[in-house]
Amino acid sequence: MAKDKEQTKTAPEPATPGPPPRLKVKYEEEVAGKLAERFGLSNTMSRPRLDKIILNVNMGRHLENNKLPANVKEQAIATLTAVSGQKPVIVKARKSVSNFKVREGAETAAIVTLRRERAWHFLDRLLNLVTPRIKDFRGVSDKSFDSAGNYSMGVNEQSVFPEIDMAKVNFTHGMNINIVFRNSNAEVSKFVLGELGMPFVKRD
Repeated sequence: MAKDKEQTKTAPEPATPGPPPRLKVKYEEEVAGKLAERFGLSNTMSRPRLDKIILNVNMGRHLENNKLPANVKEQAIATLTAVSGQKPVIVKARKSVSNFKVREGAETAAIVTLRRERAWHFLDRLLNLVTPRIKDFRGVSDKSFDSAGNYSMGVNEQSVFPEIDMAKVNFTHGMNINIVFRNSNAEVSKFVLGELGMPFVKRD
């Protein structure tokens, strides 16, 4: 009994969950109501949902004799790990493409998929920290939606992410960012992202 009491006293407190993502709260408390008014989406199950965000670094152009230089692969993995908090998956070519000098089985890309809170936190950083750091930034395209409402954009250098220390970087590379929605279309997704703060280009 004494040992049980001692174990009870010294047992660590369970970790308390952190605050919900800021943009997720904004979506639920502000944007959802506007969706109901503008598109008639009063049923919560019919409203669009942020499903996942996919980050992709293409490494295929650095291939040499079907192999990647060590620093290229390590740098891509380090970048995606730093900006996402997850270890990326290395994707291999499914078939050979002679025009691009790619053979089947060659490591061509590094990919990370963010879901739930991680996706919301990344979206917040993307809108409020990353895009303002893009050189000569005039807004992101408002035409890069597919029919399902998914949005794609790219950055030319990893230096726009505040998590990256460029003094430790061997070479610069870009990144493709795909924001995937459920229950959506191009018009609805554009409205949602705009309300959340996506800096779309302003057209005359």
